[in-house]
Amino acid sequence: MTTETIPVASEVSAGTLDSVADLLRGKRAAVLTGAGLSTDSGIPDYRGKGAPVRTPMNYQTFIDDPRARVRYWAGSHLGWRRFRAAEPNLGHRSLVALEAGGVISGVITQNVDGLHTRAGSRHVVDLHGSMDLVVCLGCGQAFDRESIAARLEADNPSLRRPDSARLAPDGDADVTDLTDFVIPACTVCGGMLKPNVVFFGELVPTVKFIEATALVAGAQALIIAGSSLAVNSGIRLLEQARRRKLPIIVINRGVTKGDGRALVKLEAGTSEVLAGLAERLAG
Repeated sequence: MTTETIPVASEVSAGTLDSVADLLRGKRAAVLTGAGLSTDSGIPDYRGKGAPVRTPMNYQTFIDDPRARVRYWAGSHLGWRRFRAAEPNLGHRSLVALEAGGVISGVITQNVDGLHTRAGSRHVVDLHGSMDLVVCLGCGQAFDRESIAARLEADNPSLRRPDSARLAPDGDADVTDLTDFVIPACTVCGGMLKPNVVFFGELVPTVKFIEATALVAGAQALIIAGSSLAVNSGIRLLEQARRRKLPIIVINRGVTKGDGRALVKLEAGTSEVLAGLAERLAG
């Protein structure tokens, strides 16, 4: 750990943190993270307290509806710019320390913000993709998001202005002025481009789920941090750990679908709890 001051986990006693640390000591844990881990970086949660009701982009809608596609690209660009301005928080850095100390074997994340990698985590499975890449649905060509952003701003000068659009955890944002908005096409085949993230109604890529499954299969414990487990892929990984009778620790403010299957549920912020565990275990 760095020499920064570690906040007190006010919702969890020191004794409870000691007990959880004792439970993990000598084991290698896999970690599954959700949007709740990134809230301390200024990225909102889908389902946390006070989160606005929102319908994420549906894959079929994106494919079939040009107007929805335009709206998504405008909002996604603004959201991505704000994602890039976000910095890894204490929770991300604590996971880096736990990995360096041999306590965790890697991180499986449902987040698309790339903050785990930017924080320095070495083994990260981006279960739902990452906003940093854009793919062509026609020829499969991949593009760096910066190059697509430059094209978007060149064709749509309004995007260069500061914007107060409301940000969402998937990198989308609410945008109202879409007059004459130009969306990018693939420079290789002219096909439809899509950010490399899993939309609602779209399956997690098989190779990613295999990587995540392998990480859980090789672990001796599972830590779930900042996820309500409302998405099926997370529940499947939880069930894999439960069937193997691994100790499951859930850290989340609010109810999750894994509460009844967890050995320990900590109703607390992820940053403070992970920092407390890193202080005890990663030394």
